[in-house]
Amino acid sequence: MSLDSITAITENEAFMDAAKTGGRIALILLVAFLAARMMRRAAQRVDSKVSENTTPMRNLQRTRTLANILSSTGMVVIWVLAAIYIFESLGGNLAPLLAGVGIVGLAIGFGAQDLVKDVVTGFFILLEDQYGVGDVIEINGVAAGKVETLTLRVTGLRAIDGTVHYISNGDINHVANRSKDWSRAVVDVGVAYKEDPAKVRSVLEEVAAGSRAEGEIANQIYAEPEVLGVEMLGEYEVVWRMIVDTKPGKQWDVGRELRERIKIAFDDHGVEIPYPHRVMISGDVN
Repeated sequence: MSLDSITAITENEAFMDAAKTGGRIALILLVAFLAARMMRRAAQRVDSKVSENTTPMRNLQRTRTLANILSSTGMVVIWVLAAIYIFESLGGNLAPLLAGVGIVGLAIGFGAQDLVKDVVTGFFILLEDQYGVGDVIEINGVAAGKVETLTLRVTGLRAIDGTVHYISNGDINHVANRSKDWSRAVVDVGVAYKEDPAKVRSVLEEVAAGSRAEGEIANQIYAEPEVLGVEMLGEYEVVWRMIVDTKPGKQWDVGRELRERIKIAFDDHGVEIPYPHRVMISGDVN
């Protein structure tokens, strides 16, 4: 066999190998593209499905956030795997590459432990719907306010005085959600010991019935307020308690309105709201 024939065969084999490698790379890219497209379409379908239903804004936001996270994470995984397979197809040695990636990942993991903890906690806060934007919550018994910002890393609370608290999700150990699904207004009112309990109960029940029948308060409560009765016998007053289930976050507005109506009703029916009395004794001291 001549030298030219050997060279031609070698070139032909090299061309076949290159074509085979190119075809494999093209197939990997095609599969990765289709997988990423399917992932994106699945996320969009979830988003549109939620938007079609009459889902509360918080649930809509939570679903969209989770869909975006899963879509982004899925596409990163898909293209990283595609890059690894392409590198292998080109004849690269994966062992040193994977070892280097593992070392870098370990170093990043040690250096960003708090960040990873924040992200993981934030993901589960969204997944479990512990709270969302617009909720009134208290975190760790320290900061309380309305949630204005909720990301995978931080939660932002606006306190009643306007202060905004930013708390890392990884530092959250306890959350008290005061506006999830429904709320409850607890109204305690004191009356003088001389007042007839039957009369006091009658006046409070009249206020309760009126609040359910008319006014803006009627649109914020789910049922007629319930008069529980005497809650406490104080030093100079008898404390009566009334409760009512309200729309989420409306317990404070309802409570203020009820107290105002109770004050007016007590004045109309002559029910005394007590106040501390001080007796002054003057005279000569022998």
